Amino acid sequence: MDITDHLRCFLQSQPPAGRYLVAYSGGLDSHVLLHALSRLGLNLAAVHVHHGLSPNADLWSEHCLAVCKELGVPCRVSRVQVTAAGNGREAAARAARYAALELALGEGEMLLTAHHQDDQAETLLLMLLRGAGVAGLAAMPPLRRFAAGWLARPLLDLPRDALRHYAQAHGLSWVDDESNFDTSLDRNHLRHDLLPRLRQRWPAASRAMARSAAHLAEAKELLEELAAADLARSGGSRPGTLSVAALGQLTPARRRNLLRYWVRGQGLPLPDSVHLHRVEQEILPARPDAEPHVAWPGAEVRRYRDDLHALAPPAPVPAAELPWTADAPLALSDGRILVAVPAAGLGLSAARCAGARITVRFRAGGERCAPVGRGHSHELKKLFQEAGVPPWERERVPLLFVDGVLAQVVGYWICEPFAAAAGEAGLDCRLADIASRDENNDNCPGPRA
Repeated sequence: MDITDHLRCFLQSQPPAGRYLVAYSGGLDSHVLLHALSRLGLNLAAVHVHHGLSPNADLWSEHCLAVCKELGVPCRVSRVQVTAAGNGREAAARAARYAALELALGEGEMLLTAHHQDDQAETLLLMLLRGAGVAGLAAMPPLRRFAAGWLARPLLDLPRDALRHYAQAHGLSWVDDESNFDTSLDRNHLRHDLLPRLRQRWPAASRAMARSAAHLAEAKELLEELAAADLARSGGSRPGTLSVAALGQLTPARRRNLLRYWVRGQGLPLPDSVHLHRVEQEILPARPDAEPHVAWPGAEVRRYRDDLHALAPPAPVPAAELPWTADAPLALSDGRILVAVPAAGLGLSAARCAGARITVRFRAGGERCAPVGRGHSHELKKLFQEAGVPPWERERVPLLFVDGVLAQVVGYWICEPFAAAAGEAGLDCRLADIASRDENNDNCPGPRA
């Protein structure tokens, strides 16, 4: 089947898109993809990411613009800055590239990349050598959600030779990125040194490895379905948490499968096997009154009572007292915003706050509050325990003081005698960090204050 016909069949089997956007590097693979798609009469555009890493980068951009002009395809050049981080320049360039592609993709559009069968084989081998699990060994899916639309890889079933034959048959010209021949990079070492030797002995090696990746993708889908079912039966007392008791009813393999699925569902980086083992060995069997936690870059898992929590490492809270006039939002150092909304009969009494010194603090220990309706004061620690607020959340709750006296525990309680009476002008003081508390079904089990 001709590549153009292959693409037509592929796109007909995928969700419809308002526009197709080709990730166009100027190399052979993406040029073939762009050229073949341009023959299908689609609403087509291209984006070229200028990494600025090669002295030839400007020439490549000019080449891409010229090719797109000849094909009648709109082309956008996105310049990015690549800063090598812990995973090296190659990973940093990839992250910058996909960030640019994400910005270029509109609602309901489909990004098309030119990854092919040999790329899939390389990815499988890399994942295997890194000790990846089923999800990693499933390699690259042909279609997945991406930004506001989709990311599709329509050439995964075709070998690199098929693309080269197409390019030669149509007289295409392309650019060669010199970094693709640097065999000190793992993928290039596989491509130029290892895979050719494998194909000498097993000519169909790439096709066989791509087939294995497809089998593993099916296994991954089944594991995710199992995890979703287990998640529905293992929820904790608060949204987004897991019940430690319920986890204890699962077999170890099934429990680890659920933990990975749950962490990924929170939008957090997955733990490696060492940290996952620590969650099982250190957190799950801990005493309910203990406060164990296991952290890895970008995420941590904590336990409070029977609930297991997965969260991003919180930003530190201010140590100093913050003055606040309450007539303008107060930006906290961790990105949250404190606002005071005028409201009759709600929040703090506006009369008591008028002319008073209002300050914002965070827990130092020993604070007391007499919540409205309770009649007498209680230690804040006891109130938080009664409300089931995990210890790491308590230290992040803003405390409003009026002339040095605790008046409100934001998100939880108004303290006597500062509550606005029915019909009285009040100040409804609350956090306004993009309404995250409401979107998370409100982590506060007590009355909102």
